[in-house]
Amino acid sequence: MKILLLTGSPHKKGTTAALASAFDRGAAEAGHQLTRFDTAFMKIAPCLGCDHCRKNGGRCVHGDGMEEILPALLEADLVVLVTPLYYFGMSAQLKAVIDRFYAVNAALRQSPKKALLLAASGDDEPGVMEALVLHYQAVLSYLHWEDCGMLLARGMSTPEDLAGTPYLSQAEEMGRRPLGER
Repeated sequence: MKILLLTGSPHKKGTTAALASAFDRGAAEAGHQLTRFDTAFMKIAPCLGCDHCRKNGGRCVHGDGMEEILPALLEADLVVLVTPLYYFGMSAQLKAVIDRFYAVNAALRQSPKKALLLAASGDDEPGVMEALVLHYQAVLSYLHWEDCGMLLARGMSTPEDLAGTPYLSQAEEMGRRPLGER
């Protein structure tokens, strides 16, 4: 299976980086073909809504890191979105990438894909992830992608907070069996 993993944290050794690495390990063990982009460390400009891409075969006016991401996105069977919770939503870095899906919108909507969400929040309140989950579900609904699961790690401000929790093993298992097979 071809898996595209997109992380959105600006912390190379943060909580979601640990979750993403655990997912990576599981996917490697299972023999999946995984491509990972840590989007916060790439030059990716926000979408301008200028329609340049629509008039030029999907080529954006920016000519940035999306030129690497889009081919992998189009080829992927499964897209894994990994983000810290920033003010009730995904990080701006990951949101910028998703906004730029616009360049290949028609192809994405016609290509059956599956998706997973891995997210971490320092806050532990029960409803803290609701807006993020709703946004994720709205994106999947629009693109006609299938949701294959979510790992929502509440109360996890630092990677050290993950110790003694099931989150890392759950992320690794999601990598091994990304479509939830038993």
